[in-house]
Amino acid sequence: ELSRQWPQNRTVNIVCHGHSVPAGYFRTPVVDTFNAYPHLLHRGLKEQFPYAVLNVIVTAIGGENSEAGAKRFERDVLALRPDVVTLDYGLNDRGLGLSRAEDAWKAMIAQAKAAGVKVILLTPTPDMAAQLDDPADPLNQHAEQIRRLARENGVALVDSLARFQDRLRAGEPLESFMSQGNHPNRKGHELVVAELLVWFH
Repeated sequence: ELSRQWPQNRTVNIVCHGHSVPAGYFRTPVVDTFNAYPHLLHRGLKEQFPYAVLNVIVTAIGGENSEAGAKRFERDVLALRPDVVTLDYGLNDRGLGLSRAEDAWKAMIAQAKAAGVKVILLTPTPDMAAQLDDPADPLNQHAEQIRRLARENGVALVDSLARFQDRLRAGEPLESFMSQGNHPNRKGHELVVAELLVWFH
């Protein structure tokens, strides 16, 4: 669809749903929209698909968890008639616990699939207070649950957390990817968008 030329093309909508990271929060309360992954995705896709009429729409809210996101999913996301939806709530879902988060993610995935929308799940970006090398750390547990939900529901996965962990193992300091304790900087968002773009080749 993104490769079609006028007059055969149509508007394609991608909606980025989630919490503060896709909303563009860097060092709170600063919102750096143009260095966050939704905008970088838009730019990357336009470089690949110069004929596309493309909207990347952000419905993310800082501080929100997946239960709240699921409650407004039909009104705020599906009403936009998206072709693709990305879901990114792992950081904040630690306050919900695994079971409640799973129910909320499943609800959004099911609604999107019923509407014929393609879904991309994102594991969380890091929190500098988390023990990223400990499988029992809640951030790693939520990431593992998101991976499982992608497998079980046959939807796409962007494993953001694994990409950051790869860089740490390569000797790069986590601080170089972060604007504050729980928000990535431009370099961190670029790790996420590189994985997102893989799904659009």
